[in-house]
Amino acid sequence: MSGGHLQLFESATSTFTYVLFERPGGAAVIIDPVDTAAERDLAELRRLSLTLTHVLETHVHADHVTSAALLRSLTGATIVVPSRAGVAGADREVSDGDDIRFGDGPPIRVFATPGHTDASVSYLWNGRVFTGDTLFIEGCGRTDFQSGDAGALYDSVTQKLFSLPDDTLVLPAHDYNGRHASTIGHERRNNARLAGRSREDFIALMNGLGLPMPKLIDLAVPANRRLGAQA
Repeated sequence: MSGGHLQLFESATSTFTYVLFERPGGAAVIIDPVDTAAERDLAELRRLSLTLTHVLETHVHADHVTSAALLRSLTGATIVVPSRAGVAGADREVSDGDDIRFGDGPPIRVFATPGHTDASVSYLWNGRVFTGDTLFIEGCGRTDFQSGDAGALYDSVTQKLFSLPDDTLVLPAHDYNGRHASTIGHERRNNARLAGRSREDFIALMNGLGLPMPKLIDLAVPANRRLGAQA
């Protein structure tokens, strides 16, 4: 597995941010940055002498505000968002099968993985898949707001993500139990919500969760549609 990544954890919202890089001193990409952790992320870039070229969002987050606009203003990085996400001011919108190139290494491949939201994507790079809120470690994102669709999420995971090689590293946007990574093979066999479950059973399960709304949803969603920029 060539290239490297950093996994950075924001404890207030249990959010993972990822920095991808070919080598210290080279180009870098950041995935799902959080506004309250911007200084931490910039410090990591400086520590490894990395040049930030892209900021990638997996979806419009409802539980935290992105630092995408801030990072672009400080570094000149290109902001990449899923097409149809309703985000204003991004530099590029990506769809299923698109490639994102940075540095001289292999590109990042975009997988459209709707379900948690109707415009969620996952990013595949160097044997790692960054799944946002689509696929968690032995779980998955909820589907009861922001045009979520349990059937679409089931299809995204079982038909797209589970078609990847077993040893593909799964790196989600959140974990609430102190875990850091999984593999496609492990999730195909052991995911508590998806493994061995029919599409109809999965839809019934997801529609019956009865979870409270995220605390920051009324703030986060409109802010993230502006890339975290002040209104």
